[in-house]
Amino acid sequence: MPIPGKHPNTALRHALKLLDLLVEGAPAESFTPPHAADPDLSEAEAAAMADATRVALRIRRTLGRLRRREAELAALFDTAGDLAGLRDPDAVLKAIVHRAKLLLGTDVTYLSLNDDEAGDTYMRVTDGSVSAAFQQVRLGMGEGLGGLVAETARPYTTGDYRDDSRFRHTETIDHAVAEEGLRAILGVPLRLGARVIGVLYAADRTTRAFTPDEVALLSSLADHAAIAIDGARLLDETRTALVDLNAASRTIEAHSEAIRRAEDAHDRLTDLVLRGGDITDVATAIGALLRGGTLIHDADGIELARAGTDPQPPPARAVAASRADGRAVNVAGTWVCAVLAGPELLGGIALSGRADLDDADRRLFERAAVVTALLLLLRRSVAEAEDRVRGELLGDLLGGAADPAGLASRARRLGVDLHQPHAVFVLHPEPARPERVHSEPGHSASVRPGPVRPGPPHPGTASRLPAAAARIAQARKGLSGVHRGDVVLICPSETPGACAADLANELGQALAAPVTVGAAGPATGHAAFACAHAEARRCRTALRALGRSGTGAALRDLGFLGVLLGDPTDLGGYVHRTLGPLLEYDAQRGTELVRTLTVYFEAGMNQSRARETLHVHINTVVQRLDRIGRLLGPDWQRPERALELQLALRVHRVHAAD
Repeated sequence: MPIPGKHPNTALRHALKLLDLLVEGAPAESFTPPHAADPDLSEAEAAAMADATRVALRIRRTLGRLRRREAELAALFDTAGDLAGLRDPDAVLKAIVHRAKLLLGTDVTYLSLNDDEAGDTYMRVTDGSVSAAFQQVRLGMGEGLGGLVAETARPYTTGDYRDDSRFRHTETIDHAVAEEGLRAILGVPLRLGARVIGVLYAADRTTRAFTPDEVALLSSLADHAAIAIDGARLLDETRTALVDLNAASRTIEAHSEAIRRAEDAHDRLTDLVLRGGDITDVATAIGALLRGGTLIHDADGIELARAGTDPQPPPARAVAASRADGRAVNVAGTWVCAVLAGPELLGGIALSGRADLDDADRRLFERAAVVTALLLLLRRSVAEAEDRVRGELLGDLLGGAADPAGLASRARRLGVDLHQPHAVFVLHPEPARPERVHSEPGHSASVRPGPVRPGPPHPGTASRLPAAAARIAQARKGLSGVHRGDVVLICPSETPGACAADLANELGQALAAPVTVGAAGPATGHAAFACAHAEARRCRTALRALGRSGTGAALRDLGFLGVLLGDPTDLGGYVHRTLGPLLEYDAQRGTELVRTLTVYFEAGMNQSRARETLHVHINTVVQRLDRIGRLLGPDWQRPERALELQLALRVHRVHAAD
């Protein structure tokens, strides 16, 4: 429709110019209508051109908004792509805040996250902030602008926060905002579905009003940011879960390897036991498996085996602690484990040189204790069976059973040669009774062991004596057992008295209680053992009656009393044991020490009267008595010893007369 007027081409040219300006994106001041006083334009033409100019300006503004929206959308897409490529949660948060600052062009942008446990929201990341107090501020739900956004899940904006009464002001928040110098603030929620996880802010240090487009832009960025934050959180949790899973997998592998190693060690030790390995082989294998020194004691603290370590006293307290706890215990760098068969204590194992034993090796050490218990039980079963066989042989031997060839054959199968001289020992456990010694004034009383008087033995000592005797019998290739209520031991020996004294000392130390040992022999041939056993019993009884409980001797060691209790035909042996040194001295040198001693006793131990009978000088008597003392010992004039000497002199005189 043509524009009426004088110059219609003028209006058309103006319209085309406006379109060119729109295409070029010219500034608003370029869109000017023609002057109304132009004489070449009619009033209608001028009005139409002015209307066209206003329409062009509206179109320009619309195009500007569309271009800006397009740029914002492009920026949002770029932001989404950038955020999607980030994996670290901190990097994601910093990127969100920085991109918000670029999009809105504000002085400061920042982000707070909600703390569900504390019930508030705290500052997490800032961009453009200069105040330390502002960077560390926490806002309670409903406090300030951010607290209100976090509580209501709605965006809020203020042109000047300091004077805005819509918000609940607190001293902490107001101080932080004032220190940062912020005036205009926009806050939008970070939402995941219906849940608010934080607040994204844009702020200026001058008063201003945020447009709806800016609110929408920041809200869109916040939506992308919430997704990116949650994705980064999930990725971080997944990464952490994978790390934990890998650690758990390594732990399981290590545990499986430890179990496999423990089972392999258990199989090796068990196979060693079943193949007939002894306790020393087991100790060596344990030390090799655990790379340490091994020491094994039995329940009485006696060392059974040792490998790669020096002798040590039995760790009784550590064994008791391990028994109570059911696990191996560490005492001063040495691991100790009780060897148990159910509730019964069989002994203990000590592992030295491995103070850093880990859980896996500790379980392996405890498995080794189980295998050791198996071996000790097996050994005990074998020993009990062998002890029964030895006890039966001992009973037949002492009971005077017939078939000497059969007895000798049975003994040979046990490693005992009855054709060799053997001594017979009768053992009796005694009670340990310390004697209190009264002290002088100013000194404390002390306790020392006095002579052991006959009495009932301690039940523990009596029960352990047969086992101790069995160990000695096996070590000395002898026999032991209980015969007619007595613990009897038979061992190869030609000196029963000295051997009995050694046995009393050895058994007393092993049992920590006195043991009386009566001896007889040597006996050769099965018929002599019964007589030797009867004599050993009489000797044991005599020792206890004479107050010598806890010692060991044969009847011949008891002097004339031994002769009376023993074989009455052995008077010559008694004389030789009592006067032997004097008889030999007289025979070698032609002296008269025996006659001098006889006259000395007949003179009532008076040197002058003895001199008269001997017809020698008094000095000669003194010299002879001094020589006698050196040969017989300094106690020869004690009443008991003097009586023995006088009896021997009388027997010697009778034998000499024969």
